[in-house]
Amino acid sequence: MPTAKDFRLPDVGEGLTEADILQWTVSPGDTVEVNQIIVEIETAKAAVELPSPYAGIVSVLHAAEGDTLPVGAPLITIDVDEPTGGGEPLPVPETAEVAHPPEPPSGPRSAAGDEDGRTALLVGYGPRADGPARRRAARPAAPTVPATSSAPVGKAEAPSVPDAPRPSAKPPVRKLAKDLGVDLWAVVPTGPHGTVSREDVHRAAAPPAGPAVDVHPRNTASGSRGETRIPVRGVRKHMAAAMVLSAFTAPHVTEFVTVDISETMRLRELVRARREFAGIRISPMLFVAKALLHALRRTPELNSQWDEARQEIVLKHYVNLGIAAATDRGLVVPNIKDADLLSLSELGAAIAGLAKTAREGRTEPRDLTGGTVTLTNVGVFGVDTGTPILNPGEAAILAVGAVRRTPWVVQDQRGERIEPRWTTQLALSFDHRLADGQQGSRLLADIADMLREPGLAML
Repeated sequence: MPTAKDFRLPDVGEGLTEADILQWTVSPGDTVEVNQIIVEIETAKAAVELPSPYAGIVSVLHAAEGDTLPVGAPLITIDVDEPTGGGEPLPVPETAEVAHPPEPPSGPRSAAGDEDGRTALLVGYGPRADGPARRRAARPAAPTVPATSSAPVGKAEAPSVPDAPRPSAKPPVRKLAKDLGVDLWAVVPTGPHGTVSREDVHRAAAPPAGPAVDVHPRNTASGSRGETRIPVRGVRKHMAAAMVLSAFTAPHVTEFVTVDISETMRLRELVRARREFAGIRISPMLFVAKALLHALRRTPELNSQWDEARQEIVLKHYVNLGIAAATDRGLVVPNIKDADLLSLSELGAAIAGLAKTAREGRTEPRDLTGGTVTLTNVGVFGVDTGTPILNPGEAAILAVGAVRRTPWVVQDQRGERIEPRWTTQLALSFDHRLADGQQGSRLLADIADMLREPGLAML
């Protein structure tokens, strides 16, 4: 006699409270195996594929694609045969690793998995007594069934093509479609292997349609062209909350310096020609990162954390370097663990890999926690500088502006003259509880000195 088993939404990060349902890979009536991927979810930190803890037949999907569920809420019910009275899944401890099947479904790697997408972290599995109530996100032109234990929720289908295959799209594209109110079932895919591309979604979004994006074309009070409302979820919601918390918790101080980095640019050309740097993108950002890591050795107060509960300053004896990355899902700050122990080539490869993974929406939750200091490159947008906000729990963040050829006053034994030089502006924000003006200024000055004269890093 089959027994109905509920699989509840686990916490796949550290303390996450909810997740959005991106895509079901099963439907009621399907047979599933243990560790078969059943659903792709999006948390405040990453997109994650969840494997099934049971083998059996799917009886109920407790949420539709686009829904937001609290951690601990029922996600799926599976009818499990129990010939010996068992049928319970292997217990999932506070942090458990669950192997995926040898041949997982095609699609992006789990953000909580290894390189081939065959592991996923299920953290804190089980119900939450204090979890928030479920919120249902509206889906355009798609019939839905209330998610209860007795009424299954089937996959949404376009009325004109009820037997069409499930649309194939990467998580960032699905996020874009959800934000723009585009039903992927109605989009004609033009991407590789029949996938839906960002361009396909943008074409389908003109004019915007559907309740996911609220458009008021006749709002005379605001003008005849109306307005657009985009739901705040996932990474963008987490980023907004974190920035507000940081801005109103830590007393920020920001200092600026403009520096001649012509010698660093010459060093860059020399490094590019070396064999150990083959295939590594050598950008000015790499040398700024290395200078920051060197400078922190002299001013470790800027690599610390304020413990409000214990009223203590926690000095970190390691540097987990965060790299701010703008992605389709919002701003994320993954970090390189023990970055201070890496050589220049290892650091360059780590930064490149981190940025690529972030752009593809595959950043693992563990890479988004534990950072100690952050580097952000606003210069990539052609911006000279800014006043960066601290990543919560960190003491400092360094912003790098655009690298430009500018007129510069040069002084040497030949006298004073004006030459075109490579320059950039640096902006350092730091927590004034953890460091005073002298320490913050010393860190920024040390970074500038090493970029001006890279040989100083050898001292």
